[in-house]
Amino acid sequence: MLFRILWGVDIVAALTALAFFAIGIEDGTVSSVNIMLWLALLAGLAAIVFGSHALQAHGQRGLAFILAAVLGVPVLLGCLFFALLLASGVRWN
Repeated sequence: MLFRILWGVDIVAALTALAFFAIGIEDGTVSSVNIMLWLALLAGLAAIVFGSHALQAHGQRGLAFILAAVLGVPVLLGCLFFALLLASGVRWN
């Protein structure tokens, strides 16, 4: 159950990065200067999402959980931090 939650978070993070990539291609901020960085980032995200799913499908539940947690835990902690910022009402500027 926890693996599915982390894997879902991984998918949302990968789709968010893909959306920023598509927007960057459209407005020209992703160019020949930084395309390799973007491709490496997207390849890493794809390796985590598809690799953890493949490990889970082949019965390697522990490794799949660890791989999904590599991306899922920092994303969840970042979301928690921003939720606390919004809920606290404190001005951070």
